[in-house]
Amino acid sequence: MLRSVIISGPPAIGKTTIAKGLGEEFDLKYLSGGDVLKEMAKDQGFETDNDDFWDTDEGMSFLNIRKGNSEFDKGVDEKLKKIFVTEDVIITSYTLPWLVKDGIKIWLAGSHENSAKRMTMRDNISIQDALGIVKKRYDENKTLYKKLYGFDFGEDLSVFNKIINTDDLGPEQVLEQAKNAVKYYYDTQTITKS
Repeated sequence: MLRSVIISGPPAIGKTTIAKGLGEEFDLKYLSGGDVLKEMAKDQGFETDNDDFWDTDEGMSFLNIRKGNSEFDKGVDEKLKKIFVTEDVIITSYTLPWLVKDGIKIWLAGSHENSAKRMTMRDNISIQDALGIVKKRYDENKTLYKKLYGFDFGEDLSVFNKIINTDDLGPEQVLEQAKNAVKYYYDTQTITKS
């Protein structure tokens, strides 16, 4: 039985926090699509050591390079797809939910404003700067993935097993809902297989 889980959602919605919490709860290895992509950026000469790389001018510059060369994103996605079906993992990824079958897929929904608030606490920047970054990353990613794969990021959520609106919830509450979704999925898969 495939035990892999994918967490997706807009930028700065809390994907990493929830994925790591689920990884601990269900003994799954955690892998970030963004980290794999950062390794590629590093190979291109970008300074990627900061956690907030994607929110910096360098991160935005690499995003512009990716728009002109789809091999970066396709390479990451091929690597993640292979890991997804061969290992028990939890992966954060913008694209993977639309590219694989099986496993459990959770979408963390929420407003740009709440993502921006999280970013101000995480990266110590102003709310105006954070909101600008969140909107730009969301719009750029949406355009990029529509061009690459033809799906509507953030709009077509039919591939997800569970959608959690994070706007009025703290991280612990979101994690609890995600845990319940994974438990439910595992239980129903076990019953189906027996």
